[in-house]
Amino acid sequence: MSAATPSFIVAIPARYGSTRLPAKPLREIAGVPMVVRVAQRALEAGATQVVVAVDDQRIADALQGQGVDVCMTRADHASGSDRLAECAEHYRWADDAIVVNLQGDEPFAPAAGIREVARALADDDAPMATLATPITEAHELFDPHVVKLVRSVGGRALYFSRAPAPWARDAFALDRHVLPEGVPFLRHIGIYAYRAGFLKRYTTLARTPLEQAESLEQLRVLEHGFPIAARLTPEPFPPGIDTEADLERAERWLSGN
Repeated sequence: MSAATPSFIVAIPARYGSTRLPAKPLREIAGVPMVVRVAQRALEAGATQVVVAVDDQRIADALQGQGVDVCMTRADHASGSDRLAECAEHYRWADDAIVVNLQGDEPFAPAAGIREVARALADDDAPMATLATPITEAHELFDPHVVKLVRSVGGRALYFSRAPAPWARDAFALDRHVLPEGVPFLRHIGIYAYRAGFLKRYTTLARTPLEQAESLEQLRVLEHGFPIAARLTPEPFPPGIDTEADLERAERWLSGN
Protein backbone atom coordinates (compact mmCIF):
# COMPACT_ATOMS: atom_id res chain seq x y z
CA MET A 1 0.00 0.00 0.00
CA SER A 2 1.22 3.44 -0.86
CA ALA A 3 2.27 5.76 1.93
CA ALA A 4 2.18 8.82 -0.32
CA THR A 5 -0.87 11.05 -0.46
CA PRO A 6 -2.44 11.07 -3.92
CA SER A 7 -3.69 14.18 -5.67
CA PHE A 8 -7.24 14.88 -4.60
CA ILE A 9 -10.01 17.44 -4.81
CA VAL A 10 -12.03 18.53 -1.79
CA ALA A 11 -15.66 19.42 -2.48
CA ILE A 12 -17.71 20.98 0.32
CA PRO A 13 -21.52 21.03 0.08
CA ALA A 14 -22.84 24.14 1.84
CA ARG A 15 -26.60 24.63 1.90
CA TYR A 16 -28.00 27.85 3.32
CA GLY A 17 -31.22 26.40 4.69
CA SER A 18 -31.11 24.32 7.87
CA THR A 19 -34.03 23.53 10.14
CA ARG A 20 -31.92 23.09 13.28
CA LEU A 21 -29.42 25.90 12.64
CA PRO A 22 -30.64 28.56 10.18
CA ALA A 23 -28.00 30.01 7.83
CA LYS A 24 -25.57 27.41 9.18
CA PRO A 25 -22.66 28.00 6.76
CA LEU A 26 -22.52 31.66 7.75
CA ARG A 27 -22.72 31.20 11.51
CA GLU A 28 -19.53 32.46 13.06
CA ILE A 29 -17.13 30.58 15.33
CA ALA A 30 -14.76 33.02 17.02
CA GLY A 31 -15.64 35.61 14.39
CA VAL A 32 -15.07 33.39 11.33
CA PRO A 33 -17.97 31.96 9.27
CA MET A 34 -18.20 28.19 9.58
CA VAL A 35 -17.90 27.60 5.83
CA VAL A 36 -14.67 29.59 5.75
CA ARG A 37 -13.20 27.45 8.53
CA VAL A 38 -14.13 24.28 6.64
CA ALA A 39 -12.52 25.62 3.45
CA GLN A 40 -9.36 26.47 5.39
CA ARG A 41 -9.14 22.88 6.66
CA ALA A 42 -9.38 21.59 3.11
CA LEU A 43 -6.59 23.91 1.96
CA GLU A 44 -4.41 22.83 4.90
CA ALA A 45 -4.85 19.20 3.81
CA GLY A 46 -3.14 19.94 0.49
CA ALA A 47 -6.03 19.48 -1.93
CA THR A 48 -5.22 20.37 -5.53
CA GLN A 49 -8.61 22.07 -5.79
CA VAL A 50 -11.11 23.11 -3.14
CA VAL A 51 -14.66 23.68 -4.35
CA VAL A 52 -17.52 24.87 -2.18
CA ALA A 53 -20.88 23.89 -3.67
CA VAL A 54 -23.35 26.58 -2.59
CA ASP A 55 -26.98 27.39 -3.20
CA ASP A 56 -27.02 31.00 -2.00
CA GLN A 57 -25.04 34.07 -3.05
CA ARG A 58 -24.47 35.06 0.58
CA ILE A 59 -22.33 31.97 1.10
CA ALA A 60 -20.41 32.71 -2.09
CA ASP A 61 -19.77 36.27 -0.87
CA ALA A 62 -18.36 35.01 2.44
CA LEU A 63 -15.81 32.90 0.54
CA GLN A 64 -14.40 35.73 -1.55
CA GLY A 65 -10.61 35.92 -1.26
CA GLN A 66 -10.27 32.55 0.47
CA GLY A 67 -8.45 30.84 -2.41
CA VAL A 68 -11.22 28.36 -3.15
CA ASP A 69 -13.60 27.87 -6.07
CA VAL A 70 -17.30 28.49 -5.55
CA CYS A 71 -19.82 26.50 -7.58
CA MET A 72 -23.37 27.81 -7.55
CA THR A 73 -25.65 24.76 -7.59
CA ARG A 74 -29.38 24.17 -7.72
CA ALA A 75 -31.32 24.71 -4.52
CA ASP A 76 -33.46 21.60 -4.88
CA HIS A 77 -30.81 18.90 -4.42
CA ALA A 78 -31.87 16.11 -2.06
CA SER A 79 -28.40 15.57 -0.60
CA GLY A 80 -24.87 16.88 -0.48
CA SER A 81 -23.76 14.07 -2.80
CA ASP A 82 -26.23 15.27 -5.45
CA ARG A 83 -24.86 18.79 -5.08
CA LEU A 84 -21.30 17.53 -5.59
CA ALA A 85 -22.31 15.48 -8.61
CA GLU A 86 -23.44 18.74 -10.21
CA CYS A 87 -19.96 20.14 -9.47
CA ALA A 88 -18.33 17.09 -11.08
CA GLU A 89 -20.31 17.77 -14.25
CA HIS A 90 -19.56 21.50 -14.13
CA TYR A 91 -15.78 21.09 -13.75
CA ARG A 92 -15.64 18.00 -15.96
CA TRP A 93 -13.49 16.14 -13.48
CA ALA A 94 -11.89 13.01 -14.91
CA ASP A 95 -13.71 9.82 -13.93
CA ASP A 96 -10.68 8.59 -11.95
CA ALA A 97 -10.19 11.87 -10.04
CA ILE A 98 -10.41 11.48 -6.26
CA VAL A 99 -13.04 13.75 -4.74
CA VAL A 100 -13.26 14.12 -0.97
CA ASN A 101 -16.68 15.11 0.32
CA LEU A 102 -15.98 17.25 3.39
CA GLN A 103 -19.19 18.24 5.13
CA GLY A 104 -19.83 21.97 5.45
CA ASP A 105 -20.44 21.64 9.20
CA GLU A 106 -17.01 20.11 10.03
CA PRO A 107 -14.91 23.22 10.84
CA PHE A 108 -12.38 21.23 12.87
CA ALA A 109 -11.82 18.26 10.55
CA PRO A 110 -8.12 17.33 10.87
CA ALA A 111 -6.02 17.72 7.74
CA ALA A 112 -4.53 14.26 8.38
CA GLY A 113 -7.99 12.71 8.26
CA ILE A 114 -8.83 14.43 4.98
CA ARG A 115 -5.62 13.09 3.46
CA GLU A 116 -6.22 9.62 4.91
CA VAL A 117 -9.62 9.14 3.27
CA ALA A 118 -8.11 10.15 -0.09
CA ARG A 119 -5.28 7.69 0.49
CA ALA A 120 -7.75 4.94 1.42
CA LEU A 121 -9.44 5.30 -1.94
CA ALA A 122 -6.16 5.45 -3.87
CA ASP A 123 -4.97 2.22 -2.21
CA ASP A 124 -8.17 0.28 -2.97
CA ASP A 125 -10.11 -0.47 -6.14
CA ALA A 126 -13.39 0.37 -4.40
CA PRO A 127 -15.17 3.39 -5.88
CA MET A 128 -15.71 5.00 -2.47
CA ALA A 129 -13.93 5.26 0.89
CA THR A 130 -14.67 6.51 4.39
CA LEU A 131 -13.21 6.64 7.92
CA ALA A 132 -14.04 5.31 11.37
CA THR A 133 -12.73 5.51 14.91
CA PRO A 134 -12.93 3.02 17.82
CA ILE A 135 -15.87 3.29 20.22
CA THR A 136 -14.62 3.18 23.79
CA GLU A 137 -17.77 3.90 25.82
CA ALA A 138 -20.92 1.76 26.00
CA HIS A 139 -23.24 4.77 25.85
CA GLU A 140 -21.84 5.60 22.37
CA LEU A 141 -22.58 2.12 21.10
CA PHE A 142 -26.21 2.34 22.22
CA ASP A 143 -26.74 5.92 20.97
CA PRO A 144 -28.75 5.93 17.69
CA HIS A 145 -27.16 9.27 16.76
CA VAL A 146 -23.76 7.53 16.66
CA VAL A 147 -23.51 5.58 13.40
CA LYS A 148 -21.71 2.27 13.78
CA LEU A 149 -19.53 0.71 11.09
CA VAL A 150 -18.79 -3.01 10.78
CA ARG A 151 -15.93 -3.83 8.44
CA SER A 152 -14.21 -6.88 6.99
CA VAL A 153 -10.71 -8.11 7.79
CA GLY A 154 -9.74 -6.68 4.40
CA GLY A 155 -10.76 -3.18 5.48
CA ARG A 156 -14.05 -2.76 3.64
CA ALA A 157 -17.42 -1.77 5.06
CA LEU A 158 -19.83 -4.62 5.69
CA TYR A 159 -22.64 -2.55 7.18
CA PHE A 160 -23.54 0.78 8.77
CA SER A 161 -26.17 1.02 11.49
CA ARG A 162 -27.66 3.27 14.14
CA ALA A 163 -28.19 0.15 16.26
CA PRO A 164 -25.40 -1.43 18.33
CA ALA A 165 -23.24 -3.43 15.95
CA PRO A 166 -21.73 -5.92 16.16
CA TRP A 167 -23.84 -7.42 18.95
CA ALA A 168 -21.63 -9.08 21.57
CA ARG A 169 -24.24 -11.68 22.48
CA ASP A 170 -22.73 -13.37 25.53
CA ALA A 171 -21.14 -10.23 27.02
CA PHE A 172 -24.29 -8.10 26.66
CA ALA A 173 -26.44 -10.82 28.16
CA LEU A 174 -24.53 -10.15 31.38
CA ASP A 175 -23.83 -6.41 31.24
CA ARG A 176 -24.59 -3.68 28.70
CA HIS A 177 -22.74 -0.94 30.55
CA VAL A 178 -19.22 -2.15 29.78
CA LEU A 179 -17.79 -2.89 26.35
CA PRO A 180 -16.20 -6.34 26.07
CA GLU A 181 -12.55 -6.43 25.08
CA GLY A 182 -11.52 -7.62 21.64
CA VAL A 183 -14.71 -6.64 19.81
CA PRO A 184 -14.09 -4.08 17.03
CA PHE A 185 -16.75 -1.47 17.81
CA LEU A 186 -16.33 1.44 15.38
CA ARG A 187 -17.99 4.86 15.07
CA HIS A 188 -18.42 5.98 11.49
CA ILE A 189 -17.00 9.39 10.58
CA GLY A 190 -19.02 11.08 7.86
CA ILE A 191 -16.26 11.98 5.45
CA TYR A 192 -16.15 10.27 2.06
CA ALA A 193 -13.87 9.99 -0.94
CA TYR A 194 -15.25 9.01 -4.33
CA ARG A 195 -13.86 8.56 -7.78
CA ALA A 196 -15.57 11.32 -9.72
CA GLY A 197 -17.12 8.88 -12.19
CA PHE A 198 -18.77 6.98 -9.38
CA LEU A 199 -19.95 10.19 -7.69
CA LYS A 200 -21.92 10.96 -10.83
CA ARG A 201 -23.23 7.39 -11.01
CA TYR A 202 -24.16 7.25 -7.32
CA THR A 203 -26.77 9.96 -7.69
CA THR A 204 -28.57 7.89 -10.35
CA LEU A 205 -28.94 4.86 -8.07
CA ALA A 206 -32.41 4.21 -6.73
CA ARG A 207 -32.95 4.65 -3.00
CA THR A 208 -32.90 1.33 -1.14
CA PRO A 209 -34.86 -0.27 1.72
CA LEU A 210 -32.01 -0.37 4.25
CA GLU A 211 -30.99 3.19 3.40
CA GLN A 212 -34.50 4.37 4.13
CA ALA A 213 -34.91 2.23 7.26
CA GLU A 214 -31.68 3.48 8.86
CA SER A 215 -31.75 6.92 7.19
CA LEU A 216 -28.14 6.40 6.08
CA GLU A 217 -27.27 7.32 2.48
CA GLN A 218 -24.11 5.20 2.37
CA LEU A 219 -26.18 2.01 2.65
CA ARG A 220 -27.43 2.69 -0.88
CA VAL A 221 -23.92 2.01 -2.13
CA LEU A 222 -23.65 -1.34 -0.34
CA GLU A 223 -27.17 -2.42 -1.26
CA HIS A 224 -26.41 -1.85 -4.94
CA GLY A 225 -23.32 -4.05 -4.60
CA PHE A 226 -20.51 -1.49 -4.57
CA PRO A 227 -17.70 -1.79 -2.00
CA ILE A 228 -16.62 0.98 0.37
CA ALA A 229 -13.05 1.05 1.69
CA ALA A 230 -12.97 1.89 5.42
CA ARG A 231 -9.92 3.00 7.38
CA LEU A 232 -9.31 4.24 10.89
CA THR A 233 -8.77 7.96 11.20
CA PRO A 234 -5.22 8.96 12.22
CA GLU A 235 -6.55 11.84 14.35
CA PRO A 236 -9.84 12.42 16.18
CA PHE A 237 -12.61 14.29 14.37
CA PRO A 238 -14.30 16.73 16.76
CA PRO A 239 -18.11 16.61 16.43
CA GLY A 240 -19.75 18.62 13.65
CA ILE A 241 -21.98 21.64 14.21
CA ASP A 242 -25.74 21.06 14.03
CA THR A 243 -27.28 23.15 16.81
CA GLU A 244 -26.85 26.33 18.84
CA ALA A 245 -25.43 24.19 21.65
CA ASP A 246 -22.84 22.79 19.23
CA LEU A 247 -21.81 26.34 18.34
CA GLU A 248 -21.34 27.20 21.99
CA ARG A 249 -19.30 24.03 22.50
CA ALA A 250 -17.14 24.90 19.51
CA GLU A 251 -16.40 28.35 20.93
CA ARG A 252 -15.33 26.76 24.22
CA TRP A 253 -13.21 24.19 22.39
CA LEU A 254 -11.40 26.90 20.44
CA SER A 255 -10.73 28.96 23.56
CA GLY A 256 -9.26 25.89 25.26
CA ASN A 257 -6.99 25.04 22.31
